[in-house]
Amino acid sequence: METFLIKALQLILSLSILVIVHEFGHFIFARIYGVRVEKFYLFFDAWFALFRYKPKNSETEYGIGWLPLGGYCKISGMIDESMDKEQMAQPPQPYEFRSKSAGKRLMIMIAGVLFNFLLALFIYSMVLYKWGDTFVPLEKMSNGMYYSETFHNVGFQDGDVLLKADDQPLERFGEHSFRAVVNAANVTVLRNGVPTVIAMPEDMMQRVLRDKQGFADPNRTPMVVKELPDKNAPAALAGMLPNDSIVSMNGIATPLVEDAFKILDENKDQDIEVGYYRNGELRSTVVHTTIDGKLGVSLKLYPDIYGTVTRTYGFFESFPAGIQLGVNTLKGYVNDMKFVFTKEGASSLGGFGTIGGLFPAKWNWRVFWERTAFLSIILAFMNILPIPALDGGHVMFLCYEVIARRKPSDKFLEYAQITGMLILFALLIYANGNDLVRFFLK
Repeated sequence: METFLIKALQLILSLSILVIVHEFGHFIFARIYGVRVEKFYLFFDAWFALFRYKPKNSETEYGIGWLPLGGYCKISGMIDESMDKEQMAQPPQPYEFRSKSAGKRLMIMIAGVLFNFLLALFIYSMVLYKWGDTFVPLEKMSNGMYYSETFHNVGFQDGDVLLKADDQPLERFGEHSFRAVVNAANVTVLRNGVPTVIAMPEDMMQRVLRDKQGFADPNRTPMVVKELPDKNAPAALAGMLPNDSIVSMNGIATPLVEDAFKILDENKDQDIEVGYYRNGELRSTVVHTTIDGKLGVSLKLYPDIYGTVTRTYGFFESFPAGIQLGVNTLKGYVNDMKFVFTKEGASSLGGFGTIGGLFPAKWNWRVFWERTAFLSIILAFMNILPIPALDGGHVMFLCYEVIARRKPSDKFLEYAQITGMLILFALLIYANGNDLVRFFLK
């Protein structure tokens, strides 16, 4: 329950920031062009609001709704989710959206998307300035990785070290290298010290989405003790210490954690001889394993074993790096969108559960801001799609007006708004339905 609450709190805080920034973009440009904003709300206030406040001599009511599915900025003289037909039936007023030029209306509509994208770039820049860019270089990962069955089927082997995707050198393990690999024609790996080329099928991404087995696990490492949480644990009683590197059990070499686990599984609740290195000296001790075949130690993961590299950025240096990171993230997300229209991609869509899963179980400000920046890019891109009821739908009709030199009728825009809202609700139900199916089937 605690994990759920922490993730839920991060999700609500992140989405609240993004919604406020998005709607503020619409708000500020509307005010710049003299358009009245009647309401500015975080979350929707259908039937009632949790909080509302209208400053004296202000035309705008500010509030917080009870339905946390976004927010809105009610702009006078505009057909939006409020569906205020009574206002639209009155003669246009100078302070209304519909009375402004197409160029001004266009700027008001794209301002929300623009603000979300600029927010993402700013967050990425500040994350790099505050924490730098820390990663494990692939070239240091001498034991390679474990690959999923999906990648085994196209020629990868456990222990392969990633080198290149086509002619592009791969620097680190992560989202960027994954996309580079699945979109490449050929991937070069180091296998037993020999560069080996693997031909990639054109439908590799569809296979990954279909099989849902992921890409690779980088924790293919030696067994190195990180901590001994319990002083009465078997390893602690046998005199082992943090940083001991286990290399054999019962005289059998265990170069990898998986090798040690196999022997432990065969020797539950028994004495075993453990060979290990401490400060370069080979030692051995006898450990009586637990009834489930454990030593009672926590192990180092691949960043601890291989070591990380951190690139630091000064305040002004962080902005070009943050912009590049944001642009690359947008490019990757846009590239992935083409798979949404495939059977495999549609089944991978997720709702609030999937989004909440992006956040860690323990509060981590760096991860929180990185996820918020990523979601800000997603929100910007999704909102600019030419779907009625989204900003992109309004932009589409404005472009039509500029080209055709006439506005679509208010009745047409009302029907388009209703259609767009139905489409969005259907997508919302489908995506969250996928979350429920995955939850009950896992």
